[in-house]
Formats: sequence, structure tokens, C-alpha cells
Amino acid sequence: MQRFTMDCVTKHHPHDYLPAAGHDALLPGYDALSRLLGMKKVYDALIAQAELAGCRRVLEIGCGTGNLIIRAKRAHPRLQAIGCDPDPLALDRAQRKMNGIRFERGYAQRLPYADAEFDRVLSSMMLHHLDDDAKTAAAAEVFRVLRPGGRLHLVDIGGDMTANDGLAARLVIRSHHAAGNLGDAIPRLLRGAGFDCAQVATHRQRFVGRLTYYRATRPA
Repeated sequence: MQRFTMDCVTKHHPHDYLPAAGHDALLPGYDALSRLLGMKKVYDALIAQAELAGCRRVLEIGCGTGNLIIRAKRAHPRLQAIGCDPDPLALDRAQRKMNGIRFERGYAQRLPYADAEFDRVLSSMMLHHLDDDAKTAAAAEVFRVLRPGGRLHLVDIGGDMTANDGLAARLVIRSHHAAGNLGDAIPRLLRGAGFDCAQVATHRQRFVGRLTYYRATRPA
């Protein structure tokens, strides 16, 4: 659930990325907030959709403090699991939680990995924080590092969110970056990068309005 470069953030923040908790000083409370938001169920749903049992190498982009990739590794101990994020403080916290996972610094739009290196890429609640150019670059990078037939599994604000999804949804709709994920924006983005993309599931989530899950496959 880590955040990457946004022009609207870097004007007001000392980093060229938004830290995992929004500000370095708030990082100690990040995991508690994640639990409050009910993210464990979201992570488990995404891991189940990713069908990791037959996979060898899995990457999470925007891993923050590692909650998603750690749950994936615990569910599938044989995985070679890597978490990538630009926030060194979040990565340090993630590494202290669990050995056996590589936590490495990097940006979604400039991934430090070879072509066709991964069977799966996971992304949770990161995409809506990117500006349009960074989204396009990140989609291209994920396509590049996935092997042919490999898949991206993504959950984020998206889909057909309306004001009827609650107060949080009304606030999201007014946000330029978040609203840029709505409707068919995510499938269009991923198809533009070369993926075959499908919406897997969607549900109302009281703290963000609506979460939508996507599966994007690099053609074999």
C-alpha cells in the first residue's frame, strides 16, 4: 500500500515519493491503520486470486511495510518473494518483520529487475497515488518484468464507484488522482501496456468507498 511519485505531493514533501503512512513521523502507526481499514481480508482475497501455488518468483510493487508480500510468503513458503518500494524507512520496518523476503528500494515506473523475471506481480492500493505519466510507465514496467503468461493482480480504488457508495466515495470522486482510477480507467491503462485485463471482483469498503480487483495477463 506504499505510494510512489506524484507531482502534487512532491511540491509539499521532502521526498520524491509519498511515504507509506503519508509522513515519515506517522510510520509507526501504519500497520495499525492497515488493520483498522480491514486490509487483511483484502490481502487474502488478492493472494487467492493470484493462484500462487505453482509460482516461483513473485514481486510486490509498492510494498510499504510488507504486509501483503509477507502474507503471500507465509501462505506459500516456497515462493521467492520480493517487495519493492521507494521508502527506505518502510522497507527497514518490513525487513525486521520477516526473513526470507528480499525488500529492495525501487519505483514502480523504474523497476530494477530483468525482463521476464517474475511469474506474478502484486499491487495493493498504490496505483491511485500515481500521476498519469507514472501510471503509464509503471504499467509498461510490470509488463516488462513479467514472463509471458505471467499475471499482475491489483486491488485499488476503481470501477463504478458512485456517491451512493458513501461519504468516502464522495471524497474520492472529488480527488483528481483517485478519480483517475474510476470507471474503465485501470483496464484501459493495462490494455494499453499490452495486457489482457479483466475485473475479477468489486465490493463496497466503508473507508474508501469501493475496492476493485483486476487480473492482467501478459500474453504468452
